[in-house]
Amino acid sequence: MVGDFALSVSGHDKGKLYVIIAEEADRLVLSDGHLRGLEKPKKKNAKHVQVISHLPDTLREKCTRENVFYNEGIRRALKEYRMMRDTGQDK
Repeated sequence: MVGDFALSVSGHDKGKLYVIIAEEADRLVLSDGHLRGLEKPKKKNAKHVQVISHLPDTLREKCTRENVFYNEGIRRALKEYRMMRDTGQDK
């Protein structure tokens, strides 16, 4: 699941899009590259997110290179995904 996108489905951040940067037992470690950057990631129960695993490889590569994440790459990948989703190209 690391490298997939996740949509928060509950909590005060409901509807927010993140990248999964790690897994810890039943929790996922999430980052959006801004407020929840790599320095202070969000830990969220796996039940409270919807994993978006059908991503184009180009987007997955934007936010990770050999499992090394960086904030700018995460921000760009999320932005591109939102643009694809809004134009209907993600199907």
